[in-house]
Amino acid sequence: MPHKEGSLEAPTRHPLDWQSEAFYDQEKLDEALTRVFDICAGCRRCVSLCGAFPALFDLVDETDSGEVHDVDKARYGEVVDQCYLCDLCYMTKCPYVPPHPWNVDFPHLMLRAKAIEYRKGEVKLRDRVLSNTDALGHLAGIPVVTQTVNAVNHTKAMRGLMEDTLGVDRKAWLPDFAPRRFRSAAPRALATEVRDGERTPGKVAIYATCYVNFNEPGIGHDLLAVLDHNAIPYVLVKSEACCGMPLLEQGNLDGVAQKKAQNMPVLAQYAREGYALLGAVPSCVLMYKHELPLMFPDDPDTRAVSEAFWDPFEYLVSRHRDGLLKTDFRTPLGKVSYHVPCHARVQNIGRKTSDLLSLVPETKVNVVERCSGHAGTFGVKKEFHAMSMKIGLPVFKQMAGSGADGKPSFISSDCALAGHHIAQGMAENQLGDPPLAHPLTLLRRAYGI
Repeated sequence: MPHKEGSLEAPTRHPLDWQSEAFYDQEKLDEALTRVFDICAGCRRCVSLCGAFPALFDLVDETDSGEVHDVDKARYGEVVDQCYLCDLCYMTKCPYVPPHPWNVDFPHLMLRAKAIEYRKGEVKLRDRVLSNTDALGHLAGIPVVTQTVNAVNHTKAMRGLMEDTLGVDRKAWLPDFAPRRFRSAAPRALATEVRDGERTPGKVAIYATCYVNFNEPGIGHDLLAVLDHNAIPYVLVKSEACCGMPLLEQGNLDGVAQKKAQNMPVLAQYAREGYALLGAVPSCVLMYKHELPLMFPDDPDTRAVSEAFWDPFEYLVSRHRDGLLKTDFRTPLGKVSYHVPCHARVQNIGRKTSDLLSLVPETKVNVVERCSGHAGTFGVKKEFHAMSMKIGLPVFKQMAGSGADGKPSFISSDCALAGHHIAQGMAENQLGDPPLAHPLTLLRRAYGI
């Protein structure tokens, strides 16, 4: 393939044509995979991002010709299986994304391949179970079930059984279920005066997310405490279901559409009433800001929600720029090793979390921008857990700090799953065991509230 210079324009994305029959045509998919794989094999710029690109390059290098066209198309799935849709290749590495005429969108091509596999029924029971976060959370929300699930998940016997039957690696970190859900324990609203003329929305609607609601409600309570301290009125959205990201990662696009049908009318009402929509999980925010609008480009509710959705620190930094955020910090945080999650990086909002934490006196933030290896539905699988730890090793080392910088007082990531994955990786590699705290937890600590 002749060389062409990469585009210097900002990446743009085409809507996902997932409702057409052509999208699910295996022959057309193979043609698209061959075209893009040929470009990637000639570039190799993304070799260090994840396992998908080394898998592709190995397939090409194993052929006598060294050409993609001689790779057995039946083995293309080996590349697809390694992609966990972090989007970093698209947003940070690839010079051939649209508007470049080569029109390379590697993640969405992998998504198309996963969607075809899903439609054919080529998805394991494990993957269907792991991606159904609503069902898992509601089942474990029964107190006696929560206690039982948490207890057995920490036994060697049960982890061995889960590995043998479901393919969940016995070494992978798994989250506990909270004894009480965030949405049932949190105050429903904070009513204070909304001031006119504010550049950022002066009231907030909280989308709890499955993870905060069912697993770590403390993150949600920390967010509410910070909003309360800053006299920012908030409400919890009146109802919510999973954002659909776990389903998207499995290629279950019809399942994503079903979740969208549940959530979007509710969220759109808040958006149109002038609320800023906040969710404390980057993947959920990305889903509403970018992925759902690409799946439903002509839906006005989806567009309204996309425009109203904020990352919590993006919102708080904007309030600070408007002169409306309190900076009466009482407690220094020391050295914080902070990891920027992939799904936060690809939102193109900058380093808002580190910007705000750096305002705390006697606080130094060591920012690590690299994939942690994905601790979600990819990293817990038996066949991929070792790869996820390998991908994360450079992050584990950077988070540990060294030399004059000293060891961190805390390690932190906006993605709670990534944070736990990093903590596990640091411990296994004897890189130290500093306390793990979500950035919202650190901000609340700094306020002393």
